[in-house]
Amino acid sequence: MVWVNQVAQGTVSPFDRGLAYGDGVFATMRTTAANQLSAVLFIDNHLSRLQQSCLRLGMHWQASDALTRQLLSLATQYPQHCIKLLLTRGEGGRGYQAPSQTQINEIVSVTPIPEHYQQWQLTGIALATSPIALARQPLLAGMKHLNRLEQVLIKSQPLVANTQDWLVCDTDGWVIESSMANIFAIIDGKVVTPAITHAGVSGVMREQFIDALLQDGFEVMVKPMRFDDIKAAEHIVITNSLFGVVDVHTIDQFQFSRWTHTSRFRHVLSVNLPS
Repeated sequence: MVWVNQVAQGTVSPFDRGLAYGDGVFATMRTTAANQLSAVLFIDNHLSRLQQSCLRLGMHWQASDALTRQLLSLATQYPQHCIKLLLTRGEGGRGYQAPSQTQINEIVSVTPIPEHYQQWQLTGIALATSPIALARQPLLAGMKHLNRLEQVLIKSQPLVANTQDWLVCDTDGWVIESSMANIFAIIDGKVVTPAITHAGVSGVMREQFIDALLQDGFEVMVKPMRFDDIKAAEHIVITNSLFGVVDVHTIDQFQFSRWTHTSRFRHVLSVNLPS
C-alpha cells in the first residue's frame, strides 16, 4: 500500500522534483510488536533526522500530528513490517533552481521485512569489497537523500559467491559502510566506526547502537577508517533499522569471530526478529 499526503493510492506529478532531480530525503522504519503494543521503532529519531536533512537542503518540514498518527496507525495494522517515508520538494522552479515556496509531498509505503534478515541475525553474513566507490561530498554526507544511484550501481554488480552484501569505500579509499548498513569494528575491546563526514549515510540504528554501547561502558571511537582497521578487528558488526545488529564473519578473505555481545544488544534495542 502507498499513501501520498495521507491519501491512499494518491498520485505524484511527473514534474515532482523528487522524480526529476532526486530532490528529497527518506527514512526506512521498522514496525514492531512489543508487549502486545505495536510501534514504529525509534520514530522520534527518524522524524528528527528527516527534519534536519530537510533543513540542510533548504526545505522547511516538520512531521504533522496527522502524519504521526498515520504512521502509528500503520504500525498497528502492519506489525513487523517496513514503513518507508519519502519526502520530496514537490513541483516548481526553473530547471535545477528550487522554488522559493515549496509544497512538500509525503509518500508513505508499507512492505514486509525481508525474510532472510532473521537468518542473518542467527548466522551472520559475509561481505566482499565493492569495486564501486562512493563519491566524497560533505554537503550531502550523512543524509538519506533520494540520490541513490551509487547504491544502484553497487547493487547491480553480481555478488561474490557466498557473500550477502558489499563493503563500500569512498574514492579516497576510506571505509564507509556496507551497501545497506553502517559498520562497526571491535578492536582490542574498543568499538570503532567510520566517520560519516564526506560520504555515506548516518543511520538511525547507528546512532542508537552507539548510545547503547556508551551506556554499557564501551569505548566508542568515530574516526576515518582504512581497510587495515578492518583487518585488525576481532569482530565486525553492521547495523540498520530493519535487521538491527548483525555479525559479519567474513570480509573478502579475512574472517572474524562472532561478537558475544551482539545478541544482547539486539535485545536491549528491541530489534530481534521473530522466527
